Amino acid sequence: MNKYITAYYMDEEDLMKGLRQMKAKGLKISDVLTPFPVHGIDKVLEIPRSRLTRVGFIAGAVGAAVAFGFQAWVFTIDYPLNFGGKPFFSVPSFIPVTFELTVLFAAFAMVIAFLITNKLSPGAKPLIHDERCTDDRFLVVVKVDDDSSDESISQIKLALAEAGAEGILLKA
Repeated sequence: MNKYITAYYMDEEDLMKGLRQMKAKGLKISDVLTPFPVHGIDKVLEIPRSRLTRVGFIAGAVGAAVAFGFQAWVFTIDYPLNFGGKPFFSVPSFIPVTFELTVLFAAFAMVIAFLITNKLSPGAKPLIHDERCTDDRFLVVVKVDDDSSDESISQIKLALAEAGAEGILLKA
């Protein structure tokens, strides 16, 4: 069973100041939920850069290779037709389809990778920490081990309170 401590801030500047204080004390923050993007929060939480761009590039390269290779095979080997005296291997005529399949493969691969990475499959049950966390609050979530003692939990709560957090709750 997952236990976690939630605490909220009302202002983004207080949130950033509190996160820096918590990181300085060695507190491991599991997640921060905000109603809008907060500049610099990824650096404070040391979140690595997303690999989604690599997925898009690789899938786009595969799409381009498939499109170009298929057209080259069809128009030179499988079904060569003479279109107004053009050569069979006419690269400029292959470019529009190659571009479209590059974009299509990259887009589908990035959407699928995003859904898999964020566990957003159909029927997934979302974990709602606080009903108002995306309205007007900045919520900090700290995961607590199941075998943690009451003393360690109280130390985490104290560290959150010293960092200026409000509404500190232990949820199971």
